[in-house]
Amino acid sequence: MLSLFRNNNPYTVIILLIATMLVKLQVLAHPLPPDVVDGHFLYGHVLQLLDVVFRGNAFAYTFIAVVMLFLQALYFKSITARHKLYPRSTYLPALAFILLTSIFPAFNYFSCTLLINWCLLAGVDTILSLGQTQQPRKLLFNGGFIICLAALLQFSAIGFFLLFFIGLAMLRSFNPSEWVVGAMGYFTPFYFYACILFLIDQLPLIAQWPHLGLSLPTHLSAPGYFIISISGLLILFVCGFYAMQQQIAKNSVYGRRTWSVIIIYLLLSLLVAVFTDHTVKSAWLLIIPASAMIITHGISLEKSKRFSNFTFYFFLAFVLACQLAIK
Repeated sequence: MLSLFRNNNPYTVIILLIATMLVKLQVLAHPLPPDVVDGHFLYGHVLQLLDVVFRGNAFAYTFIAVVMLFLQALYFKSITARHKLYPRSTYLPALAFILLTSIFPAFNYFSCTLLINWCLLAGVDTILSLGQTQQPRKLLFNGGFIICLAALLQFSAIGFFLLFFIGLAMLRSFNPSEWVVGAMGYFTPFYFYACILFLIDQLPLIAQWPHLGLSLPTHLSAPGYFIISISGLLILFVCGFYAMQQQIAKNSVYGRRTWSVIIIYLLLSLLVAVFTDHTVKSAWLLIIPASAMIITHGISLEKSKRFSNFTFYFFLAFVLACQLAIK
């Protein structure tokens, strides 16, 4: 089965789509409408627009969320291929992304975090392109702008401001003008959104935006799910880091710095998820892209077929066990 996703055949997209629908059957069978969270006023405007089309239909929101996760997986795969994060371009990163988002039902419903992940994927794509572009200032402005949109959607995502400038520091030589352009790109959405609120006489909404909380992994009271999820993720990370160390040893200096940025992305995602308000049930979806990048190493290691096959089938069993334990 693993060989189906190892190639870069366009027809593999169909197999990936079928696999996505199979692992998402649990949430499609129990659809839920999106939650409106206090202080997420931009997200609230998005829901108001979507409600014109969906009319509060829970299945429609859940289905569009599953489709968005599938499209994010394809974009995620294109990012890993464009920046040559793995020896070969395969659909294994997309598969890892889909499987990881299936371990907890809340990840698969329409939410603010799902929209934030679009911004972060585009932002990380921009950051990893900094060392290869002939127009760094244009890229820096666009990257700052996109990552700022994540902060407008949810205040705790302002922490990814550090990711943007750490990536700039690690992947490009220091140039003050580039840092200024990046900062201008980051603060531009704040300026325009504040102007829009002022023009429609809603500027006091800004006071509701700075809001932090504490969001620990949910279902701690369900010992079966807690033990399975933590143990499974630890094993997958160990397999991923083990395979990653073998690959990184062959990489160039730039390649090693790229993976350093990805690890920083994972750590910042953890911090942002922790300090997100507990009412955001899908807060831990933020760690999925960076986690999938690392875990994919374990299922794409070609030197040891037994190792990659073990990691893959353990991954499948882990997802199934999580879905059964969470019922």
